[in-house]
Amino acid sequence: MDSFRSGADTLFILLGAIMILAMHAGFAFLELGTVRKKNQVNALVKILVDFAVSTIAYFFVGYSIAYGVNFFSSAEVLAQKSGFELVKFFFLLTFAAAIPAIISGGIAERARFHPQLAATALMVGLIYPIFEGIAWNQRFGIQAWLEASYGAAFHDFAGSVVVHAVGGWAALPAVLLLGSRRGRYSKDGSISAHPPSSIPFLALGAWILAVGWFGFNVMSAQTLDKMNGLVAMNSLMAMVGGTLVAVVIGKNDPGFAYNGPLAGLVAICAGSDLMHPLGALATGGIAGAIFVWLFTLTQNRWKIDDVLGVWPLHGLCGAWGGIAAGIFGAQAVGGLGGVSLMSQLIGTALGVAIAVVGGVLVYGLLKITVGIRLDPEEEYEGADLSVHKISSTAERETSW
Repeated sequence: MDSFRSGADTLFILLGAIMILAMHAGFAFLELGTVRKKNQVNALVKILVDFAVSTIAYFFVGYSIAYGVNFFSSAEVLAQKSGFELVKFFFLLTFAAAIPAIISGGIAERARFHPQLAATALMVGLIYPIFEGIAWNQRFGIQAWLEASYGAAFHDFAGSVVVHAVGGWAALPAVLLLGSRRGRYSKDGSISAHPPSSIPFLALGAWILAVGWFGFNVMSAQTLDKMNGLVAMNSLMAMVGGTLVAVVIGKNDPGFAYNGPLAGLVAICAGSDLMHPLGALATGGIAGAIFVWLFTLTQNRWKIDDVLGVWPLHGLCGAWGGIAAGIFGAQAVGGLGGVSLMSQLIGTALGVAIAVVGGVLVYGLLKITVGIRLDPEEEYEGADLSVHKISSTAERETSW
């Protein structure tokens, strides 16, 4: 019976890992549809190679920092419980690898390829696991302090803050250190529009992400006995809320329409196991509004060239999700309880602080030492990993 249960749990979490792995194709197509055509190959290759680098960094360093576990035991030990611990690593790796995938969208079209891979290794191997270990593995005693002080530990069921806010806020310093794309903002105050190159690809990316997100959230239970359909229902309601509000406020703009559901899904991750579905609907709707308003503000008023809007989408909506878990997860508004608003505020602020400091250190160090921005000529012609540079065929002008 125990072996059957171990096998079932292993299969359950493996399916979750596969669904989230598929989400990385969503990240790729979302970026592919947004950037200009000359940078599409770079966007596709970057997401794939970032995932490979993330795997190495997390396997050798990051997972040990977060959970105190390494993989240098014998194969016999690693295969215990139907290999559940190995598959658990795979599952949590897909979360960790979302950090560079998020950052990639913000720095698109002017970041150098190889320095970005170095940044990926540092973020996934050293920065992200610090807060992951605090939130999900009781590291450094912070969760115990929050529970003793405010009655409940910081709650983030599926990573609104641990993954999305950390990724979005780490991207902000990278975007600012890189500066805007050439010609995006002129000295006379005018703005050069860079519309999405392919709405169908953008839509495909959003759909892949939305479908995979149900693995992201539901499978965060990690074992079958802890799975709850409430998580799936709340994810659905938040996705719908984000979509409808983004369409209305965004005046039917397709870019907002397809980022609205993602905003709702980002925000619901933290409290998806606690909220009433109506609370999830409100959480997603507010997230949709946050994305539309803040994306417009950052691009047009503040002139922050965040290409895919990853700071408002992941950074701000993720932080809102952490706070929303403390509001709509309370029993007074129909939630299951067991959550403290003060702990949510402190935990969210801590995640944001670690992400910002980590982003400044990693991208600041790389900027000083090797440089992180393309040369003007390379930026004009396209990213430094383009069809012309990676094709080995004689027909260099042949398009992929």
